[in-house]
Amino acid sequence: MRVNQSMYYSNLYSPENQKLNNQLFDVNKQIASGLKIQYASDDVTTFTETMRLDNELTTIGQIKQSTESGYKVSNQTDVTMNEFTDSMNRMRTLLVQAGNGTNDEASLDAISAELRGIEKNLKGLANTSINGQYLFSGSAVDTKPIAEDGTYQGNDVAMNAFIGSNNYQQYNITGADLFLGEESNVRREVTTNVVNTNLIDNTVITPSTTIGEYMGDKDTTKLNQSHFYVRGTKSDGSTFKDVIDLNEDATMQDLLDRIETNYGDNTVNVTLNTSGQIVIEDKIKGSSKLDFHIVSAVDYNADYTSGVAVPADRAVVSDIDDLDTAQTDYDTATASDVFVREFTKSGLNATGTAAQNIEGIVYDRAEFTQEGATLTANAPQILKKTNYMVNGTSIVDTIPPERENGFAEPSTRLSEVADAKTEVTPTTIPATYTLDGTTFNLEGRTIGGSDYTTEIHLQSTANGGSYFSVDTNGDGVVDTDYTMFNVDGSVVDADEMTYQQLMDVTNMVVTDTLPPASPGADSDYHDTVLKSTYLGTTSLTYDGKLSFKDLTSPITSASIALYDSNSDDFTADAAVMSFNANNALTVRDPKTDFFKTIDDIIKSVENYSSYPDANSDYERNVGIENAIAMMDDLQDHTFRTQAVSGAQSNTLNSTLERTEILEVSTVSLRSSVVDADLAEASLQLSQLTLNYEAMLSTVGKVSQLSLVNYL
Repeated sequence: MRVNQSMYYSNLYSPENQKLNNQLFDVNKQIASGLKIQYASDDVTTFTETMRLDNELTTIGQIKQSTESGYKVSNQTDVTMNEFTDSMNRMRTLLVQAGNGTNDEASLDAISAELRGIEKNLKGLANTSINGQYLFSGSAVDTKPIAEDGTYQGNDVAMNAFIGSNNYQQYNITGADLFLGEESNVRREVTTNVVNTNLIDNTVITPSTTIGEYMGDKDTTKLNQSHFYVRGTKSDGSTFKDVIDLNEDATMQDLLDRIETNYGDNTVNVTLNTSGQIVIEDKIKGSSKLDFHIVSAVDYNADYTSGVAVPADRAVVSDIDDLDTAQTDYDTATASDVFVREFTKSGLNATGTAAQNIEGIVYDRAEFTQEGATLTANAPQILKKTNYMVNGTSIVDTIPPERENGFAEPSTRLSEVADAKTEVTPTTIPATYTLDGTTFNLEGRTIGGSDYTTEIHLQSTANGGSYFSVDTNGDGVVDTDYTMFNVDGSVVDADEMTYQQLMDVTNMVVTDTLPPASPGADSDYHDTVLKSTYLGTTSLTYDGKLSFKDLTSPITSASIALYDSNSDDFTADAAVMSFNANNALTVRDPKTDFFKTIDDIIKSVENYSSYPDANSDYERNVGIENAIAMMDDLQDHTFRTQAVSGAQSNTLNSTLERTEILEVSTVSLRSSVVDADLAEASLQLSQLTLNYEAMLSTVGKVSQLSLVNYL
């Protein structure tokens, strides 16, 4: 075999040259790119680990960006809330100054002017925006949260920052929480607003004042008995109606005790304030249902000890409308008069009923308040627990705890709010209370100015279903029936009837757009409902009150009074629900209506009233003393909301700091996995270069040997 140069090259130089060239290429590539590998094929393990860490960094980047955005909003919210609390502290200071009893009207005017300025500033803070997005509108960031009249226009949707896998943190405070939130630890408190005095010496009544001193005595030869017509709503939403009969020698404390008994054992505190007004405090926290109304009457001509019959038109314990001709002025009353004393006045319009002459007698038969084209009720519709009963024992709550005490919505059933009285005992469990047989009276004027009289009859489907009756010939007697239909064409069951269906009937009657008379067709009924919405709309306000808007005139001619047909009859069950009421004034309530409360607080100063006074320019003013307590509740609510905002900011800030540390750690770990060690690569390059040069030198020397020398 002949040995030649090609054999030398193939067996010695070529393999080593290729190997060293590859190694030199790899190390130069690492130095140039700073990476250990370029492709997955270079090192599958390193490539997989690098991709995992890249995903981690992408997620961390998203968390960081989301957290930073949320923190900006949360931090700005926290700053704004600080300004809120500073303004409210100043407002409370002014209220205390107003209530110290040393200010004249000019001083109170100056204080109220500054309070109005603070109110304006609070509305400005409520409408704070960042980057064109409102802070307190919920998710409706393009909607100005507070309107000029103080109503909230945003929503209650929380916005969350992504802070980890399946982990989110709320970063906004919704106006629904701040301005309409609920404090479960607050006890509702209501008060009458007529300053009551002893008729004998004109001093303010106390618990020891006798009923004779309070109601007066026009005929000293007779012993009179006074009747106190009491209505109310308990903490659980159930209603009561009672006539309390007291002799002349009984005291106001006896009356307070009897009122307390009507609410149930140990559920309320009933007291007299220093203005002789009845104050009722709920002992149960978190309920907004407590309500109260009272009016008293005495027939000076009736001697209860001698058995003299009480005339039919005098103070009797049946129909309160019998008091419509009673005397309210003690100085002009005679020994033959029925004398009435009122405890609560609200300035509500009369309905045209017999009791229209005495405002304090009217409870829930008053007309909705008119403002331009809008008619609005004043009684919020609040959900209550509806108990299924077996032999008088509750076994099931149909409304979950989180919904109890919430405001009704159009889809809410009336039975979820009403205090149904009739217990049904079917053959199968559960038994339940029902609205079957309930009748509501709907009275007033249409948008055209015509009087209407309507009865809304709630009936079960077994009894033919619900319907409403209208006086179509103007004689004051309902004569035409109209069946109420569900969307699916079935008749409306009493216990399934919704607020939307009640509002549909109201809208048709007030706009004078009536469907075909019963039995009628469901399609005609729904067509008529639709037609009526072109003339007017009936809805529920943000705080659960019925409201009608006339779409045909800027100042409506319409009026509405909606009430239970049992309202005036004290021998019948209490009304199952109220829509508009001459009720006691709310002093404290778990439900917050921020700017309405602020307005009521300022009005108390503008009216120079330390306590509620129905004789002031604004009959339902709460008085400065109560205003201070209301401000305390508002401040507590604001402080708690601010604490939530601060907690959110701290959480987001901590998340941001943790994310930044995690990002640095992950980048470092990724670097250790995929980044080349330049010092090590440089040393390796030097070694490979020396090896390559040595190999070339060796090959060169060998290639110079002759065959002879080789042999």
